[in-house]
Amino acid sequence: MNKAITDGLVLTPTPFAAGLDVWSSGDGTAGSDTYENAANALFVAADQDFAGALELLKTQNTQKLRFMGQTPILPGCYLQVSARVKAVSGNLPSVRIGGYPAYGNGARVNGLPEFSAFTTLQNYGEVVEIKAIVGTGSRGGVDLVWGAEPVYGHFGIDLVGPNGGIIRVDDIQIEDVTSVFLRDMISIVDVTDFGALGNGNTDNTAAFEAANSAANGRTVFVPEGNFRLAGNVTIDTPVKFEGRVSMPDTAVLLLRRNFDLPTYIEAFEDEEVAFKKAFQALLNNSDHETLDMGGRKVNVTAPLDMAATVPGTNSYATRRVIRNGQLEAAASAAWDTEVFGSAATYSTGNSRTLTDVTNVASIPVGSLVEGTGVGREVYVRSKDLARQEITLNKPLYDAEGRQNFTFRKFKYLIDFSGFNALSKFVVADVEFQCNDRCSAIMLSPGGITFHVRDCFISRPMDRGITSIGTGCQGLMMDRCQFLSAEDALAVPARKTVGFNVNQNDAKIRNNRATRFRHFGLLGGSNNIFTGNHFFQGDGVANGVRSGGIILASTSVGTVISNNYIDNCFIEWTNEHDPSPAFTGGFSFSALSVTDNMFLSGEVAPWFSYIVVKPHGAGHFLNGVSISGNRFRSLNGFIDRAERVDTTFADLDMTRCKNFTMAANSYLGVTAQPVNPAYVDFTQDAVADAWTIDVSEYLPFGGQALSVDAVTAIGPLRNVNNVKQFETPYVDTVQGSNRDQIRVVWPSDVRGKIQATVRMDFR
Repeated sequence: MNKAITDGLVLTPTPFAAGLDVWSSGDGTAGSDTYENAANALFVAADQDFAGALELLKTQNTQKLRFMGQTPILPGCYLQVSARVKAVSGNLPSVRIGGYPAYGNGARVNGLPEFSAFTTLQNYGEVVEIKAIVGTGSRGGVDLVWGAEPVYGHFGIDLVGPNGGIIRVDDIQIEDVTSVFLRDMISIVDVTDFGALGNGNTDNTAAFEAANSAANGRTVFVPEGNFRLAGNVTIDTPVKFEGRVSMPDTAVLLLRRNFDLPTYIEAFEDEEVAFKKAFQALLNNSDHETLDMGGRKVNVTAPLDMAATVPGTNSYATRRVIRNGQLEAAASAAWDTEVFGSAATYSTGNSRTLTDVTNVASIPVGSLVEGTGVGREVYVRSKDLARQEITLNKPLYDAEGRQNFTFRKFKYLIDFSGFNALSKFVVADVEFQCNDRCSAIMLSPGGITFHVRDCFISRPMDRGITSIGTGCQGLMMDRCQFLSAEDALAVPARKTVGFNVNQNDAKIRNNRATRFRHFGLLGGSNNIFTGNHFFQGDGVANGVRSGGIILASTSVGTVISNNYIDNCFIEWTNEHDPSPAFTGGFSFSALSVTDNMFLSGEVAPWFSYIVVKPHGAGHFLNGVSISGNRFRSLNGFIDRAERVDTTFADLDMTRCKNFTMAANSYLGVTAQPVNPAYVDFTQDAVADAWTIDVSEYLPFGGQALSVDAVTAIGPLRNVNNVKQFETPYVDTVQGSNRDQIRVVWPSDVRGKIQATVRMDFR
């Protein structure tokens, strides 16, 4: 690069032969004294060494010679000022290159070097060349480093030392020598050429922005050093970091052409800081929707508060993606779970609030709530210090009055709880290596359609993915693996939960989970849960098992299909109901369990694959379909595939509606229920009332509420063996357990029938 050639800049001052009125004996500024008609200066037209020369008599301690023309100082441009001089007589002075750095208004830019090292003349008549390089950047070989503030300069020489000597000066030359510095990197723009200083203190924001503006598609280069940036910086072109940058938490570094984590790691030389700054940039620009981690692993020493990286941003609803990398929890006390005890008052009339909470200030948002009458996966969504109140993500089922609660604040690799709402956010192809030190992801209290796909949640200490509010609305979780840190523990000792959902419309598809306490809890409705494989067994003979998927509301509107449910069960509860007894509505309804593989081994006989656990009386099954499933028990039979857990209450079997259980296969299961049940019955002795026990056919210990049909198989005969053509009526809900029917004939007959018996009403 040579500005004199490329831009037509005139750099070399006018020769002395053109007149001395443009040559100042001061700084070269307008109005300063010139050497025109000066007593101590004259132009010598003929000199044996110089074609024309200025002869000066040194009369001042520092005798200045400055060109009054304005030589431009351009970012990235380096100028060499040179002068050939010789001593003629008298004392021998020293000579140096000097310059005056000027703002655009002509004022001096203070604090900059204004002269080079001096050279002392040794002999009369000897021609000595004095040189110095001036430029914006602090490069090796630059004598006058002026940075980005000066707009132009006045250049020339200084004579220092004893007075009385006479010297002659050849015409002063100024030339562009930028190519000397850029000879090996023509396509690179160096930030130091624009005044950047890598001393860790200087604010280089303006220099970086100037380099970006000048790059015009070339690569911006940050050499070795620590470059402090106090404000926002955007680099539109490719960028290469050999040095590092440091910035306040509030300042954004946006690398538009190299928007990926490896480049940010090069920039900050700290993986954790780089990830935060890259995420900050992701949410502070409209040019990129994806942060590519480039396959890099980030060692994380403390929970990543994602909202804190973007101060002033409380919510975000534009699609953004983090993909292709690993976050690993390093050994650190910062992961330790915080535990707090507090007394609080609860009322079903304000079912999501704890009031009069002692020590409320110390209880963190996102804490798990434990206490009498508290269901699973109940968290602190927010708190009001002035009112001493805590808002919960879910109601409590039996905690009326005042009691002591325990609050556990698990620590998460990435924590979005500082946002009010975060929507349309995607995490893809990322492994969360928790190392049994921390949990993986905490969602924002609000927002919709958070999507986690093709990720590994590896060895979480307490939780995989946690929702403390409504940020799980429309949650999508696809093709992820949840790998437990509790494989070696027996089921009762496990405490880790894969995920929880509080809101509706979750899509949980094609995931795999190993030996958690629970794979997941669905607290909303209208969910699709399909294609998943989760297993929770252990090696204990006749061992207990825990729920794999927990449905924590009554009218779930959920499809559970094509899953491999291994050594665990579907548990359906209403533990998030502040008034758990049935008072109205649809009760336990709108569930389809279809075409799943259920498998267990070495379990207790009372183990079942589908368990309904009402927390209050009066509930019933309504609009439930269990069909096409394969139930198989290995190494020992189990009694039933389905049952009611009556710890708190039983189902009201007199009110079941639209319940279907059909086309299931049973291997190693004693009872094989179906509804409607097609019951074959043979009456050997003539009688006008046939009592038929259908208890082994009815699911969940249901009652024989209705009969769709009674069909004779072959002829009915009387005591004389004569065929009879009679129509019976049926009495339902017979016997002490109401699980029998009585077929009543007009006369005594015997024979064989098939009765279609239902435990529900249509």
